[in-house]
Amino acid sequence: MYPKLQYISQGKTIEEQLYNIHQALDAGCEWIQMRFKNQTEKNTFALAESVKFLCEEYLAHFIINDDVYLAQQIAADGVHLGLTDMKITEARTFLGTTKIIGATANTFEDIVFQTQNGCDYIGLGPFQFTETKEKLSPILGIEGYAYIFNKLKAEDIQIPIYAIGGITLENIESLITTGVHRVAVSGMITKSSQKEKLIQQLNEKLYANIIV
Repeated sequence: MYPKLQYISQGKTIEEQLYNIHQALDAGCEWIQMRFKNQTEKNTFALAESVKFLCEEYLAHFIINDDVYLAQQIAADGVHLGLTDMKITEARTFLGTTKIIGATANTFEDIVFQTQNGCDYIGLGPFQFTETKEKLSPILGIEGYAYIFNKLKAEDIQIPIYAIGGITLENIESLITTGVHRVAVSGMITKSSQKEKLIQQLNEKLYANIIV
């Protein structure tokens, strides 16, 4: 099964992105989602090639945000698709059955829809306000996650779900009480001056309960 902690990359230039990703890998992160918005095709391809090399070196999972064709082109481990991106069924025809396809969700209905279409995991959020993403969907908070996880349990829907959106170390225990045991984070790791310690603390909390 996939690692319970995913780092979503940050940086406005190739150099910033590579620095941040290398730092996260060096500190023990085992899953990178490359997110490099509003860039030229050439720059995005150059970054993806370098990140793939890095992730292979660190034996980490490597997925690309949104770009199915790029993920196929450089043989990444998979792709993460938003609600308005390419359909999962279409992405699957390009990538095949062995690649990871993650999908964004903001509601219980989104999860049902994405799961029925064959995604491998869900990024559910946003948990709270985050500056990392433009056009933020409605904020869920602890109550939102608790409500959704209760419905999932009642309907017996089982799929790995990652909480996302402005999460801090202090939020993890509260999130776990709702049923969340996986998180995708960005700024928390990028801005940390003690990345190794932070990733260790996050993993300790996420793996404290051996619930898949």
